[in-house]
Amino acid sequence: MDFAIPDDLRELQERTRRFVAEQILPLEREVPQGGHGPSAELRMELVARGRAAGLLTPHASRAMGGLGLSHFGKALVFEEAGYSWLGPTALNIHAPDEGNIHLLEEVATPAQRERWLKPQVAGHTRSCFAMTEPEGAGADPSMLQTTAVRDGDEYVINGRKWFITGADGADYAIVMAKMEDGSATMFLTDMDRPGIRLERNMDAMDSCFAGGHGVLVFENLRVPAADVLGEVGQGFRYAQVRLAPARLTHCMRWLGQARRAHDEALAYARQREAFGKPLAEHEGVGFMLADNDIDLQTARLHIWHTAWLLDRGERGGFESSRAKVACSEAEWRVVDRCVQILGGQGVTAEKPVMRIFMDMRAFRIYDGPSEVHRWSMARKLVRGGGERA
Repeated sequence: MDFAIPDDLRELQERTRRFVAEQILPLEREVPQGGHGPSAELRMELVARGRAAGLLTPHASRAMGGLGLSHFGKALVFEEAGYSWLGPTALNIHAPDEGNIHLLEEVATPAQRERWLKPQVAGHTRSCFAMTEPEGAGADPSMLQTTAVRDGDEYVINGRKWFITGADGADYAIVMAKMEDGSATMFLTDMDRPGIRLERNMDAMDSCFAGGHGVLVFENLRVPAADVLGEVGQGFRYAQVRLAPARLTHCMRWLGQARRAHDEALAYARQREAFGKPLAEHEGVGFMLADNDIDLQTARLHIWHTAWLLDRGERGGFESSRAKVACSEAEWRVVDRCVQILGGQGVTAEKPVMRIFMDMRAFRIYDGPSEVHRWSMARKLVRGGGERA
């Protein structure tokens, strides 16, 4: 693996960093603490700025209007975008849209790409991914209870989903449902179809996702057979097509937030004096800053290595699980230390670190809790190293 960054990616990385610093950070005051993410109006302003900067949807293929970034290219750009909690929205790389864009490029028909993917890559629409259920599917997708039954040229879907990120205000959804034979299928549906109801928005710890997290009810939702995403019965396989890269991009974006928190704590420790000298010169604080740097670099190397494997065409399932655990826990430790260093300013909105702390805690849950990934890794290790990927 070559750690040298090509000139074109270095330029794009630096351009993204300047864009976030100059155009996005000043807008953070527009989103109140504890809200459900950027409003529709703010989202459109952010997307307009990303489009004008030539940075919109960089992970999409050039044929669809993106920049066609490799996984390693995404690692560089997504970290820079993640430095602000509004950056991923400005670049149209936020969850769940980023993963849905990747999935549709891999699986959707030309007609489906034209109808749903093309407007999304252009930043005109957004989406949600409806899989998680209150008493069923989540970390274990095989527990699906939402059903889809064939009726002529349509499928009739019934069920209830929750913790559906971005549901409120989404233009379309990818819905995972169980078939009569026990397999699973993904369906594309516009959110304004009869039979879809947003029951409520959940009161969640984080507040960085457009639309928050919603509870969706499907009551005799009729979806044309032409709107099946991919092949009938292949939903679980497509979930892995989506989730392996998506869990890695979570690591990339949150690395930017952890680096932001570290920068805030480092600046404070340099200028804040206690007991006759700057905080940074006290060994306890200095050790925390050093540990932050260790964790940030460890997370970055996990991301880069897994991205490198994916760019080589390897499945990287084992490595992406490892990266998800290592990064979510290392980045969380960084932010937690930063709160401690900042003291009172770390637990108030005087500094952005409190907001980052609240948003990031859920990262250890999203796209599979650490315990599920450890369990999956252990099973593969026991079966033998050759089975890891």
